[in-house]
Formats: sequence, C-alpha cells, structure tokens
Amino acid sequence: MDSQLIADCQVFRVRRDISVDPRNDVGHDFYVIEAPDWINVIPITRDGHVVLIEQYRHGTNEVTLEIPGGMVDAGESPVNAAGRELLEETGFSSRQIELLGRTRPNPAIQNNWLHSFVAWNCEFSQEPELDGSEHIAVRLVPLADISQLFATGAIDHALVVAEFYLFDKVRS
Repeated sequence: MDSQLIADCQVFRVRRDISVDPRNDVGHDFYVIEAPDWINVIPITRDGHVVLIEQYRHGTNEVTLEIPGGMVDAGESPVNAAGRELLEETGFSSRQIELLGRTRPNPAIQNNWLHSFVAWNCEFSQEPELDGSEHIAVRLVPLADISQLFATGAIDHALVVAEFYLFDKVRS
C-alpha cells in the first residue's frame, strides 16, 4: 500500500492510500481522515439533570443539542480529556468519571476512537473556558426527558445517540 498526505487541516489530516487488489493488481484510491481520539461525556448532576450544550456546527450550519466532547490532546489520557472538556465547555466538574466504552466514529474513512464517559454528581465549578471558535450555551435537562429529545429530533448527533445507547446498556 502506498500512502500520501493530502491535507493538514489543524484538527485532522487527510491521506490518500493506494491499495492494490490482489485479484487483478488494480490500484484503488482510499481517503483516510487521521484524527486524534475523541471523548464524549454525559454529565449528570446530583439532582438527575444532564448537562447538555447547544453549539453552532459549521458542517450543518445549525445549532445542535449535544453533550460535551472534544479531542484527546497528545500525552493526555481519555479520562483526563473528559474532565477537561466537561469543565471547559460547561463549567461543571465531577470527581466520578466512568468509562462507558469506546467506538469507532466512522471506520470507513477515520482512524480514531471515540471514548465515551459518564460523569456523575456534576457540580458547577466555574464559568466555561471557550476557545474563540466555540459558541456554546449550557442547558440542564432532566435525565428522564432525554429519550423525548431523541424522539422529536432535538438531539440528532449520531455520536450522542450512540453514547446514550452505551449509557443505557451499562445501567440495565
């Protein structure tokens, strides 16, 4: 297999792989997004509310309702990234962050993992520390109301849906 870097887009890189079919020796181009691992975290307060975020997303040109998440920095553990992203995006913190599992966001074109966490007994600690490209509003929703947000399409981010699926499986 032959590989070539096509683009370096700061938060991910794109490479082209040429893979030769052993049946007929014909080469095919495959494009791979090389990305760092990501985390998502379901933050739950002591009184049973989920800390959600409303965030503008350029890909869809819409504000989405989702859970805190982000990239795992080089040398950082996924659980530390979960705590960091939770605090940065929402101002909430937790001393009890539990791994739900890990999944591949899209193995057809991406090489990274998504580490899914739940943060229990979250408390507001400080004002969020958003970077210049983040436009986030925090929204507290009772855990019992989350399934209705899926049913109405208010939450439509596939990775958030997958995270809550893992959460439900761990709790049952």
